Amino acid sequence: MRVDGLKFSIAAHSAWAPGLATAEAWTGWAQAPARIGEGADPAVSAMPPMLRRRAGFLGKMALEVAYRCLDGRTDIPAVFCSRHGEVARAVDLLGELSRGDPMSPTGFGLAVHNASAGLFSIARTDRANHMALSAGAATVEHGVVEACGLLADGAPMVLLVVYDCALPAALAHFEDCDEQPFAWAWLMTAPGAHAIGLACAGADPDGAGDGEVAPSTQPGGLDVLRFQLSGAPRLVRRAGPQRWTWTRDV
Repeated sequence: MRVDGLKFSIAAHSAWAPGLATAEAWTGWAQAPARIGEGADPAVSAMPPMLRRRAGFLGKMALEVAYRCLDGRTDIPAVFCSRHGEVARAVDLLGELSRGDPMSPTGFGLAVHNASAGLFSIARTDRANHMALSAGAATVEHGVVEACGLLADGAPMVLLVVYDCALPAALAHFEDCDEQPFAWAWLMTAPGAHAIGLACAGADPDGAGDGEVAPSTQPGGLDVLRFQLSGAPRLVRRAGPQRWTWTRDV
């Protein structure tokens, strides 16, 4: 895969994680990142209680930042991105099957990858286009590619929501980074002042040039969030065989 020349601006943004609920807290985290632990669910007070109760911890994080970022705006297409999605619900459903118990239809409906996007659309009675995707370690970058495609097709704004948390114990040995709970959202627009750029030079299976890649054990979503919040001019991130370069106009 090769990506050249993608540029966009961020009209609004929000982020939430346990212990990091305010812009000031996130600014401090960007300056001195610390591991994010478990904690209470976000309030998601903007969502009707009947629907809010259907969402789990991961979904509530995504919904919280989506509501905050849009701040009442409607008819804006959305891209929801999560590397693992509601995998904890899926593990619970597989456990039910293995025990011979009937599988919960509600649990199944909320385990699909677009569950949070669907709840968001239903709660807001908003028929704007939305999609959900997962692309491994490069999930954030592919989400930006999709969002930029929507902007190029004429959407004036696109909501990008990125969210993940640790894998359940049954799958923990598959983790390839220090998974932590977090969610953030960008309201993306066509590039203006202080635009952000994204490029991918293509496959690099031998890791040539990795001296440029900043070492990190964090999930990609947190690396990119720190790049945005810190004001850093550049981030080079390796995701599998791909090397993604994030830049910022100054």
